[in-house]
Amino acid sequence: MNNLWPPSREFWATEFPGHTSDRTTPYLFKSLIPASAAAPGDVLDGLAAMRCAHATGMPHAAKARVYVGEERHDDLVETVLAKDGWEEGAFVPWMQSLVGADRFSLVINNLETVSPPLAAGLGTFLGSLHEGWGVPIGGSEQVAFAGNYSGTAFGVHEGAEDAFLLHLGPGIKLFYCWPGEEYQQLTGGTAPLFGDYQWLLKHGERFIMEPGDALFLPRRVFHVGRQDTFSISVAVPLYTFPDDRLLRLSLLPDLLDAVLGEDAGDSFGTPSPMHAAAGGSAPAAQRLTERARTALTAISGQLEAAAGQHVERRWEATASNGGWEVVNNDLARAQAAAAFQPEQIVPGATVAVPAPYQLRIAEPQRAFLRGIEVTCDTGPLTGDLVAALNAGTPVTLPQDEPLRSTITALGTTGGIRITTGPATAEAPA
Repeated sequence: MNNLWPPSREFWATEFPGHTSDRTTPYLFKSLIPASAAAPGDVLDGLAAMRCAHATGMPHAAKARVYVGEERHDDLVETVLAKDGWEEGAFVPWMQSLVGADRFSLVINNLETVSPPLAAGLGTFLGSLHEGWGVPIGGSEQVAFAGNYSGTAFGVHEGAEDAFLLHLGPGIKLFYCWPGEEYQQLTGGTAPLFGDYQWLLKHGERFIMEPGDALFLPRRVFHVGRQDTFSISVAVPLYTFPDDRLLRLSLLPDLLDAVLGEDAGDSFGTPSPMHAAAGGSAPAAQRLTERARTALTAISGQLEAAAGQHVERRWEATASNGGWEVVNNDLARAQAAAAFQPEQIVPGATVAVPAPYQLRIAEPQRAFLRGIEVTCDTGPLTGDLVAALNAGTPVTLPQDEPLRSTITALGTTGGIRITTGPATAEAPA
């Protein structure tokens, strides 16, 4: 097997579809993820960052859930975030003392927003996936599963999207999978199975996951994980949201709001008329029908342009965020933005775009960085300069006021790092 890091285009073009029946069946890729890209300590550091933010009242998008067995304990989340921290190497007994049980499960969503090392390391994997396979319109997130649980707290269940489960260790995880049709035949339905499902395991395909392994888990495959000793895995789902969902929740509401939205100069709006009681409800219904038909006709002529703008913004924002979904209250982004000091953007200073983020130029007055759209003069950003920044190369700023002004504007995203010395060969601006 090709264990190059990150996986090559050849891996995604031939080896990956070949082992997964053209991306439709689970397959365990052994030793695919190096410890330098993702390690158990990175996840615990992310939890520590959440605890620090909780202590200072700083909002953050990462969400923790605590389970004992299959029972969710939202009351313990505050305990995990607020109690004194664990001593080095003692996370497991610390958690056991907090939950009052020997076995536990801790799930963290949007881990990438509190762990820059994991955002960068697994962002490298995600970038190669985009180049070699394709781009999910909704981006991806990191979902950590930490614990010594005897079974995934969600029971035997199915996923709505394709995903990779990356096992970081230190222990071993046993993972079981069933195709949807087989699961329905065995259980009589599609509902998750909780409690004692030992009888079902012998019918599943079993994977023995060791640190560094990556399991491809196709959508609609039923699965469950089990482990006897503490270990951590990180799931990376690929959010290929249905087109109808994007239209229903995003594009069409925006268009209808533009056509039917309230007049800023007349907050009361145009009232409907009084309707004669003898006429019944039909005239009111007809009036609404005609208004709706007029509005739908109006937006039909705007659909192509609106869809183009909507998808472009979503696409560029996600790409500039390293492929991770763009969420509010991204803690690491907020902290990086707060640490940015505009007065340091002077001739001779060196700046860089930290991995995995990318500077994307949309048009002369618009750019995207770290998921944020920025209005600025993109003229000074030459192709070579953007390529150097996106490669992570520190760039020395010249005597160029327009360029420094643009860099300053981009720094408000948290996507510009001022370096005191180059980590790699410097690139001139």
